[in-house]
Amino acid sequence: MVRAVCPPAAGPLEDYAACFDELFSRLAQRRGFREYLTGLLAPRDRNKTLTGLAGAEPVAGAQHAAVQRLQYFLSQSTWDPDEINRRRLELLVNDPATAPHSRGVIAIDDSGDRKDGAATAHVGRQWLGRYGKTDNGIVTVSTVWADERVYYPLHAQPYTPASHYEKKQADPGFRTKLQIAADLIAKALAAGVVCRAVVADSFYGEHDDLRGVLRHSGLGFVMALKPSRGTWQHGAEAYTPRDAARTVPWAGPDDPGGWHPVTRTFRDGHTETWWATDARLGWWGPDGHTRLVIATTDPQTLPDKATWYLATNLPRPGGPHDIADAAHEPADLTELVRLYGIRHWIEQSYKQVKDELGWADFQVRSATAIRRHQTLVNCAFSFCWDTWFDPPSTSDNTATVPESVPDDSGERGPRTRLDR
Repeated sequence: MVRAVCPPAAGPLEDYAACFDELFSRLAQRRGFREYLTGLLAPRDRNKTLTGLAGAEPVAGAQHAAVQRLQYFLSQSTWDPDEINRRRLELLVNDPATAPHSRGVIAIDDSGDRKDGAATAHVGRQWLGRYGKTDNGIVTVSTVWADERVYYPLHAQPYTPASHYEKKQADPGFRTKLQIAADLIAKALAAGVVCRAVVADSFYGEHDDLRGVLRHSGLGFVMALKPSRGTWQHGAEAYTPRDAARTVPWAGPDDPGGWHPVTRTFRDGHTETWWATDARLGWWGPDGHTRLVIATTDPQTLPDKATWYLATNLPRPGGPHDIADAAHEPADLTELVRLYGIRHWIEQSYKQVKDELGWADFQVRSATAIRRHQTLVNCAFSFCWDTWFDPPSTSDNTATVPESVPDDSGERGPRTRLDR
């Protein structure tokens, strides 16, 4: 999606940026907003550091006026990133092309990037899922709204490791990723975002407290569990989700026993047949307040990379919680697989903001500057959808002779072409 519409034509970007003008107190801030987004949306010929965004030489161009202007805009000016994000979501929620609806999902996840040094806010030695190891870096918890057609970021909040606090995890200011996630969900609801369910991988799905917060908020959830998640009941019942799956009869596609075929349709149009079932794990079951649903490509082998173990509070059709005044409409196995399948768009959005829009390219240290950079990247991402659904007309792309302006190449450094 991002590649398809970047770089932007000047007209659409100006129209988009104008929607935020009232949130910037000075003309210099409005200029900085446009210049920053233009740099983020330009082709990725180099890292999108401040010199890269301004089109100046690396290192040697750090003192150019254009670079210093962006540095001031990001680190020292007075604009509020929360207000900019609020306005961005207002535009998305009120646009029929991107408005959230009751069949979509809010996806929770976090993503880490390497960052050196100890003086940068939020940076510490922690698990970085993108690299599959513990390293020095910054991790940001984020939420995305998505359906099968469109997906975009809602909120983002960097996680601050306990090592930054005097009393470590006992410090009143310390917040876990789960607490941050719950707060971001509340912000999404306050922004007018609706969904069928909140979806998340096993890191978030494993925690009873977060699921309890979602249930208390009146939200449905479809959240993954680890195959080895233990239970503590006695007797001969299954002890893990994988064990529960193996108790469901299966004799092949012609005699599926307790498994039901589910067709998954992907964005490129191709389909796959998966198999799904309601299973039992302790007090979880088809008729409980929490259901254990297992979906897989092969019930015989339960392949690790193609088997989902899901906890959901959406009731089974025809079950005891499928009643007129129920908090949620019932969801069959096909819908549950569809809902969790949408979660993977948050992974796709990470690739685009990082590979195309420079999410991790910032070279600032303060918490405020980092949050501003992330907010601006999310604005650039949303502009791409705005242009996708409302592409420039032929007249917008007609070449015109620009007005004569003074040569500011010394201030701005080498110009970066936006039309290639």
